Amino acid sequence: MIYSRSDLENKINNAIEKISWNLSPQNLYDPIRYVLSGGGKRLRPILTLMATNLFSDDIDLSIPPALGIEIFHNFTLLHDDLMDRADMRRGNPTVHKIWGNNAAILSGDAMLIQAYMYIANVPLNILPQILSIFSDTAMEVCQGQQYDMDFEKRMDVTEAEYMEMIRLKTAVLIACSLKIGAMMGNASANDSDLLYRLGIHIGMAFQLKDDLLDVYGDAETFGKNIGGDIVCNKKTFLLIKALENSNTSQRKELDKWLKAIDFDPSSKINAVKNIYDELNLKSISENLIEKYYLSALDCFSNLSVADIRKEELLLLIENLMQRKK
Repeated sequence: MIYSRSDLENKINNAIEKISWNLSPQNLYDPIRYVLSGGGKRLRPILTLMATNLFSDDIDLSIPPALGIEIFHNFTLLHDDLMDRADMRRGNPTVHKIWGNNAAILSGDAMLIQAYMYIANVPLNILPQILSIFSDTAMEVCQGQQYDMDFEKRMDVTEAEYMEMIRLKTAVLIACSLKIGAMMGNASANDSDLLYRLGIHIGMAFQLKDDLLDVYGDAETFGKNIGGDIVCNKKTFLLIKALENSNTSQRKELDKWLKAIDFDPSSKINAVKNIYDELNLKSISENLIEKYYLSALDCFSNLSVADIRKEELLLLIENLMQRKK
């Protein structure tokens, strides 16, 4: 049986709903329930199940590691929000705004432990390999987050440094999701590695698309205010390229807004966006996204799987590239 994306999303949501949080102390588990019930794309666990389904009709065995990946992803968001002092996530107040900083730290730690408990619920013959790739990925995500925080204090971040940061912070977990799913479906080592590389390319394109939508997306469709990255001087691909390619007057204007403390957000957004437009950065970014998309398709085409079994994954990849939010 070949499952659709909506089928797999329902499986993940149903599995999350069945997790019992009626445990003590309540203030440890309530934030976890809150975070996991907040929705989200469920992209990573869906990819895990979808990768399994490429090679097997029995995807239920992959639900525990898929849950582990989703819990881990939400743990990283919980701690990211705390480090960023973010007030909102998916339209709801963040955990530290409701329960406080200490609760956010401890509940996040508990989520990481619980993620490992689910990840470890796999056949014994592949348990060492699964734990190895997941642990390597978890450490890489931490490295990516540290780079992201380091970049906040720097004005000389290069494109290469930024690309490595998003590979670590975003792409490796998507790649890990696909590879674990493939291993659960008894895929060959070659197909598992192809899916990992495919995931890296998708993840890079996914984050670059996020950068682009934050500036050029539609606020109503995107689900949050446009220009947030510009307002907080976040080192994105667009800003890095603007600093790299700007002429003297453009650089002067950029520096003025980057150093401004008291300013009108809409004025800053418009001024910086105008420079992006002058430098044709929207098109440059779209071309780079297309490059990663084509690299992903190259990996996809080399999978030793019947085309009919690959249709849902191809559709998901195309939707990610064309998304508006």
